[in-house]
Amino acid sequence: MFSQENNTVEKDSTEYDYYIVEGDSIPRETIDLDEVYVLNKLKFDSPEDRMRYLILRRKTIKVYPYAKMAADRLDSLNARLDKLKTKREKRQYTKLIQKYIEGEFSEKLKKFTRTEGQILIKLIHRQTGETTFDLVKELKSGWTAFWYNTTASMFDLSLKQGFDPEHVKEDYLIEDILQRNFLSGALERQEPAIKFDFYELTEKWLHKKKP
Repeated sequence: MFSQENNTVEKDSTEYDYYIVEGDSIPRETIDLDEVYVLNKLKFDSPEDRMRYLILRRKTIKVYPYAKMAADRLDSLNARLDKLKTKREKRQYTKLIQKYIEGEFSEKLKKFTRTEGQILIKLIHRQTGETTFDLVKELKSGWTAFWYNTTASMFDLSLKQGFDPEHVKEDYLIEDILQRNFLSGALERQEPAIKFDFYELTEKWLHKKKP
């Protein structure tokens, strides 16, 4: 065993890594590699299925950045609230965040279609681990005002809608779209707050026979 306090990792001209331990160089026995994701080639049963996927892809790519932003804002809010001591401080800070969220989201969300709004609700669940209904109920980050004051056109949507790629094929396809766009760099990767194995789901849905 040796202390890591004075240890560094350096590269020589051959691009091999060496540990520098108290003046001595020790060749590393392993090479760090980035995790590689391999996705199946897309196959469609009909031109109609392909068209539906392309439409879903366009809507998902449009909506995802807002779901990610909402999750980031919620994490920041909760982290900050945990450090505040009084209810008054928490209430004031929540109001500030509420105004910020409304200014950042509201006008753009009003232009979403009903389908895009439903995808957003699903992705918020993917990103936060909580349904929009639960977030509203718990009054986190001004979500009540955010949903009921600025998204009146979404009143007919189910705020209880969750993201369930294990049982809902459309949700699996949304996840497939996200993974492909993470790989291409078109979307910034954010790991889901809910747990599932995408590759197991791919096997399930690829081999699922139509009734």
